[in-house]
Amino acid sequence: MRVLHTTFILLVLCSAICSAQETLKNKILENPEFAFVKEKALSIIKSGFNAGDGYSEVWIRDYNTFIELSAEVFDYNVLKENLLVFFRLQGEDGNIVDGFIPKSKAVKSEGGYRYIYTELEPNYCGHKNTVETDHETSLIQAVYKLVKATGDATILTEKVGEMSVPERMDFALEFLFRHRWSEKYNLIYGATTADWGDVQHSHPWGVTIDENTHFCLDIYDNAMLLIALDNLIELVPQFAEKWEPVRNDLAQNIMKVLWDDTNKKFIPHVYLEGSPYPGDFDENQIYYHGGTAVAIEAGLLDTVEIRNALNKMLENVRKANAASIGLTMYPPYPDWAFENKGMYPYGYQNGGDWTWFGGRMIQQLIRFGFVEEAYDQIQPMVQRVVRNDGFFEWYTPSNEPMGSGTFRGSAGVLFKAINMFEMWAGMH
Repeated sequence: MRVLHTTFILLVLCSAICSAQETLKNKILENPEFAFVKEKALSIIKSGFNAGDGYSEVWIRDYNTFIELSAEVFDYNVLKENLLVFFRLQGEDGNIVDGFIPKSKAVKSEGGYRYIYTELEPNYCGHKNTVETDHETSLIQAVYKLVKATGDATILTEKVGEMSVPERMDFALEFLFRHRWSEKYNLIYGATTADWGDVQHSHPWGVTIDENTHFCLDIYDNAMLLIALDNLIELVPQFAEKWEPVRNDLAQNIMKVLWDDTNKKFIPHVYLEGSPYPGDFDENQIYYHGGTAVAIEAGLLDTVEIRNALNKMLENVRKANAASIGLTMYPPYPDWAFENKGMYPYGYQNGGDWTWFGGRMIQQLIRFGFVEEAYDQIQPMVQRVVRNDGFFEWYTPSNEPMGSGTFRGSAGVLFKAINMFEMWAGMH
């Protein structure tokens, strides 16, 4: 009798779960906002490759997040050519530029970008935001995504100068391990920025390493490196012997150095030579949403830790009175923490609400089986696209749109997330 009773309970539970899943599938497949967002994303992606209407440059950290969407409307060779420009502009030490711009538009200005030219690239020049350490890893990830999205790996047969594309990706990684590597912690470092941001604390603009830079480790840069290593090993298996042991050590060191197991969160910064902030400022009270999402993408957290991360993000959203888990961080840095006036609390990268990263968290929730939670949390992101008729760069806690109104990174991550929902629901 006991066996029959247990079996009956299991059948009832299974029936309830199946019914709930069918309900969720129908919601996904019938959601009119999903259809609107996808159509809108396709329409703006056709107009180019710059980050958005507020930018002239093609940035690799942005392009990496919408190259799959671009593959829906552009010929493979066009997308491949954009990536080859980055390789042609690669530095003699292996570094990858942040972005490129037509030479005719590269206007020098006092305190502006220092443009980078190479003999290999006749049409474009580049610039590098040196405080961030995600350009090399973003390019490798973008190559991987192009190959996976199109099924065409011919970019891997291209030569740029005397080196093949795989050799140049390897060279880019070597730059990080030679010029951005902490021997003490066995992790890569960058300047003091807010989570994944590219504005350092110690300058009115803050995009270039200078004498006031405080170097530190963070989760975003190192998780991006871990993803890039996995991507390169999968694309070019002959590199596995060289890079797989490095990849495994990196994963262990990230969790050893940057994971706060007591508080179940990543430490914002581990400084190489001391914090730039006063001793009574507890930076570890800050929870980094964006870097945590990328860490999940890198496979660093298990499902229990992912559930904890989501719960913490939801708690932070409530405390900040924000609209979505795209909230960069909580609490934000005080207004004195960054010299750049745009980095006020809840401004720009200092606690702004960015779909560009919130959408990546949605993707990872779907990937790890939290589909219902992901569906609930994507609603404010798609609703504001419909309400504002566009993909804005970021939002205030009151959900006011800010920055570029055609931010392709946001379009790319939402388009991919909706596709993942639809695949789960059986549409594709």
